[in-house]
Amino acid sequence: MCSAPYEEFALLRQNADEYGLAWEGDPVVERRAVEVEPGRSLSVVVWGGSGPDGVEMVLLHGGAQNAHTWDTVCLALGRPLMAIDLPGHGHSDWRADHSYSPASSAADVARVVEALAPRAEMVVGMSLGGLTAMALAAQRPELVRRLALVDVTPGVEPIIAFISGPEVFATFDEILERTIRFNPGRSEASLSRGILHNAKELADGSWSWRWDPNRPEGGPDTLAAARGLWDELERIPAPLLLVRGGLSSVVSQEDVAELLRRRPDAVVEVVDGAGHSVQGDRPLELAGLLLRFLG
Repeated sequence: MCSAPYEEFALLRQNADEYGLAWEGDPVVERRAVEVEPGRSLSVVVWGGSGPDGVEMVLLHGGAQNAHTWDTVCLALGRPLMAIDLPGHGHSDWRADHSYSPASSAADVARVVEALAPRAEMVVGMSLGGLTAMALAAQRPELVRRLALVDVTPGVEPIIAFISGPEVFATFDEILERTIRFNPGRSEASLSRGILHNAKELADGSWSWRWDPNRPEGGPDTLAAARGLWDELERIPAPLLLVRGGLSSVVSQEDVAELLRRRPDAVVEVVDGAGHSVQGDRPLELAGLLLRFLG
């Protein structure tokens, strides 16, 4: 059974307390929706209450995650920014064609950035969000002034073991147990919050993930699309940062070498003690690296 009712932004105090961040009252944060085509919208968590001229960073989560994966990073940064629920994830609408390639998702994200953050100084993308950020920088370089990738390169293999599991769970405890098994380095409280943001209780008391179960992540088309971003990355004019998790095997040394061959100007940082989801495992360290890169 779920230990507490879901109140989206009421959980932020738990994030702050867990990581020793000073709490000076509820932050200015709200959820907005941007229509990307008739009848379909992306949902966005906007921090700082600023208008289009004030948002400094755009954050894109990984596959089977949602905008709240960045909550502790956002609290630590204390800057006006926005975290987007990618198409088919979180509170964003599912695509009728269930196609969530980096290119198609980037086209949707571009409409959101145009509407809410056209002058953002940096786009940050983790895993699938990183591939989407690369595609966005290739399609619309004027919207990506700095590019930060979290544990992803075009050579990365999709992470599908966790998201290929059951879509419906009989109880909250069952979905929590599976999540703990795949995230052994995270606290139970942190993972419980994550589930409340990333799953929903159904009428019969069972629980289901919010993401579109019909997306073809991990298939040959997805892999081919990711590999094709190597050439795009080489041409992207934005300064580039790659942050790797020290405990993650997702980005290989060969991937890093290829990245630096193509982009010798890139900055590569390793966060000790972090797995693939650096923002969840070591959010304060990641926030510090992003602030340094932002300059």
